[in-house]
Amino acid sequence: MTKTLTRALTVLLLVGLAGCYTVPETGRSAFVLPLGDEVADGELAFTEIKSKEKIATDPIVNKRVQRVGQRIAAAVGADLPTARWEFVVFDEPDTINAFALPGGKVGVYSGLLDLVASDDELAIVMGHEIAHVTARHGAERMSEGVAAAMLGVAVDVYAKDSRNHDLVLAAYGIGASGAMLKFSRNNESEADYIGIRYAAKAGYDPRAAITFWQKMEKESKGSKVPAFLSTHPSNERRISDLQTAMPQALPLYEAAKANHK
Repeated sequence: MTKTLTRALTVLLLVGLAGCYTVPETGRSAFVLPLGDEVADGELAFTEIKSKEKIATDPIVNKRVQRVGQRIAAAVGADLPTARWEFVVFDEPDTINAFALPGGKVGVYSGLLDLVASDDELAIVMGHEIAHVTARHGAERMSEGVAAAMLGVAVDVYAKDSRNHDLVLAAYGIGASGAMLKFSRNNESEADYIGIRYAAKAGYDPRAAITFWQKMEKESKGSKVPAFLSTHPSNERRISDLQTAMPQALPLYEAAKANHK
């Protein structure tokens, strides 16, 4: 092993030991490096989105999103201590989506509001998106990218000393790609789990996650890619995992219902 490779791997190990974050609700130890000000970046990105997207003016849909959002924000509580919550509806009837950014910035597209049948289903989606933020999935993916780049340099140094330079690099590329895809699917599954807990703690029925993803399955109209090549779990896998998690989420819902009659 060359000195350059040894140094690269040593730095990578030290970086890994330094970048640990405990994900709320699951307790998982995540690899997150201090790469910048997530809250400031999130607020800046949200301001830019609001300047480009059409913001809905319908008081009924705005009140609905504010109502659900504020209840989930209260349930999130200390899991996002830096939050300056803001909930905005974007007038895009053809867009069935929502998102959340660091700092408690949440966007909901009107197309999603046309699909969800109840506040319970809306809470499931908003809880899922906010869970990505409290779990710091964006920062984790960036950190993984930095680590992958460092490892790539180390592998390249090793490969140059090998007779199979191209083969080694190709194997590394395939392996890294597969790892990142799995990493993203795991993020989605974790956000599903955390999201139904937030919704349940806010007094919304977590079983609405099942009906929502059944609808999304119909919306997909059979357009699928193999699960091992997807950045998201299949809808069938999602539904199965959510059903497995219900015994843990339902007691939270039952405990919270009395406070939200």
